[in-house]
Amino acid sequence: MRILFIGDIVGQPGRKMVARHLQRLVAKNGVDVVIANAENAAAGFGITRNVGQELFDLGIALLTSGNHVWDKKEAEAYLRSEGRILRPANYPDEVPGSGKHILRVGDRLVGVVNLQGRAFLPPIDCPFKAADRELAELRRNADIIIVDFHAEATAEKQAFGWYLDGRVSAVLGTHTHVQTADERILPSRTAYITDVGMTGPRDSVIGIRPEDAIPKFLTQMPRRFTVAEGPSMLCAVLVDVGDDGRARDIQRLQILGD
Repeated sequence: MRILFIGDIVGQPGRKMVARHLQRLVAKNGVDVVIANAENAAAGFGITRNVGQELFDLGIALLTSGNHVWDKKEAEAYLRSEGRILRPANYPDEVPGSGKHILRVGDRLVGVVNLQGRAFLPPIDCPFKAADRELAELRRNADIIIVDFHAEATAEKQAFGWYLDGRVSAVLGTHTHVQTADERILPSRTAYITDVGMTGPRDSVIGIRPEDAIPKFLTQMPRRFTVAEGPSMLCAVLVDVGDDGRARDIQRLQILGD
């Protein structure tokens, strides 16, 4: 089983990169299923029904998210009705949507879990304990389990990868929008990377125009952020999982656009 996971899609530039390159990536690498983080896909902040459908139409089977998924008000109703877009499972139970989903890919069942870290992010429920709870249920059915861990701190992400080593097929970090060069197979054959990276404008501050981001750091005053324009990139990982549900390989991908 070959799984392509695309890092945080940022606004229209990110969506255009997916539209331009996804079909070729799938064909070239023999990809069986595509998953992507889309919490920033609608103008850089949040998700809408139209944007979600656009990404599904491109061939993405499931969308994960994180703390920005609620930035568009319509996301609350959207997540109630669309099971193919996840919010972190460690939000309180009364929050709309689900934190896990099972995809049927040929004769295999792929479970996907979305969890959010707590270091430098809102203090929601413990992602480690939430993972225990969600995995206990998913393992009854899923052959393969992929975890999107949406977190800020590298130490928290690494600890989480080791915590789940041998219990899931892959732990793939998102949120920081900067691709890390530490992809590896952990000792008990869980694929791991601290951050898959961003799919969006290259000449930016994590997707935002530098002229918007820099004054915020200089003054600490609120600023309106706008998605940058210009050359873009697509960041992703390709995970190869064996028949036993354990990872055989993880490959980091970065495509630079014009």
